[in-house]
Amino acid sequence: MPSISEQTTIPSPPDAVWPLLSDPALIASCIPGAELAPDQGDGLWRGSIRVKFGPTVATFRGEAALTYDHAARSCRIEGRGIDQRGASHALASGTVTASGDSATVLTVEGEFSVTGPLEGFANAGGVHVARALLAEFSANLAALVAERQAPAPAEAAAPPPAPPPPAPPPPARELSAGRLLWRALLSWLGSLFGGNR
Repeated sequence: MPSISEQTTIPSPPDAVWPLLSDPALIASCIPGAELAPDQGDGLWRGSIRVKFGPTVATFRGEAALTYDHAARSCRIEGRGIDQRGASHALASGTVTASGDSATVLTVEGEFSVTGPLEGFANAGGVHVARALLAEFSANLAALVAERQAPAPAEAAAPPPAPPPPAPPPPARELSAGRLLWRALLSWLGSLFGGNR
């Protein structure tokens, strides 16, 4: 079963990042091509991710159970998915932890398995694809945190009007397999020459 142990840094303190990481809808908006169904009230979050392979678009559907430990700023994830044709199945489990002081170090540790036609690809390059996807996710999350951080306080002349509630973020652009595979290739080359793990 392939395993993942990755870190990425978001240039904002954990106090600003963790509240967003605790909101599955906001997290889904940072994953390219992801859509999250409304909470069904049964503790499972269901959604899909669309991946573009040239002119073809494939959709993978899945569900995940999230268990938060807010004191430790960590979340345990147990998920499973299936492609739209039902030919490939995936299982994944792992923990996401936010730590740091002035910047947030996001640590992802877990393992996954894929059966069906995508099994060989997942076993050979799944870690590099996951690394590339994490890089895109963290860039989108960093932009979302920067948007939502309060501006510097104005001089206390008159109380400012109440700000409008934040609008839900637009979904991240559709996941392009070509762009993702290019980043995965760079990750793989980096691991060969001693850059990334």
